[in-house]
Amino acid sequence: MTTVAAVQMVSTPQVADNLATARRLVAQAAGEGAQLVALPEYWPIMGMSDSDKVAHAERQGSGPIQDCMAELAREHGIWLVGGTLPLVSPDAGKVLNTTLVYDPQGREVSRYDKIHLFGFNKGSESYDEARTIVPGESVGSFEAPFGRVGLSVCYDLRFPELYRAMGECALIVVPAAFTHTTGLAHWEVLLRARAIENQCYVLASAQGGTHVNGRRTFGHSMLIDPWGEVKAVLREGEGVISGQLDAAFLAGVRESLPALRHRKL
Repeated sequence: MTTVAAVQMVSTPQVADNLATARRLVAQAAGEGAQLVALPEYWPIMGMSDSDKVAHAERQGSGPIQDCMAELAREHGIWLVGGTLPLVSPDAGKVLNTTLVYDPQGREVSRYDKIHLFGFNKGSESYDEARTIVPGESVGSFEAPFGRVGLSVCYDLRFPELYRAMGECALIVVPAAFTHTTGLAHWEVLLRARAIENQCYVLASAQGGTHVNGRRTFGHSMLIDPWGEVKAVLREGEGVISGQLDAAFLAGVRESLPALRHRKL
């Protein structure tokens, strides 16, 4: 059995405050026995405007946000899936929205740049990540002691072909900052669908509340098993959810309903 945890935050425009919150919540998760911990999307900064994150973009391998994540992984001896942070991109005024993964020694072992950029326009609500983010191009995953872990971020959840391209995973991680509007309609059903169709665990770490900038995120960080059952959930506010990955249960699901072997296309 492997214990995994998702951290839920209500991030602010102040990077230092968010780092302190992440340190506290990751320590709580590790204290509860988690061997892998996931942070949410945009955990280091939710600015007053979308462009605020550009000023905090780091180069891969150096910077206070990356230093914090490496220290947390090393200090607690955990695998840390670092939600997303802004990394320097080739385009002026834009960043890469990147997940970095650290092993229990604090070494960076994997990177995934968010491929699908969110756009939504309905009434007074409008979002266009492409204005400040350069999309990634490569599918991301890494090998953990319990199996392959697939990496995805938020809006990626709506594109099942991305998850198929990861190959067979024991766990898929989804850091997110779903809006309350779209989360209420689609969050849980999409997460459960990804777990069911890929016959694996899904761990979703979300932003969850009303932020200083007025934006409301949906929260509902959760762990879902390969049969599609929600094993743990935190609806709103900051905190931690955790649960166990059961390799025997995963193997049993795939044996009794061998959908992955039955694929034709």
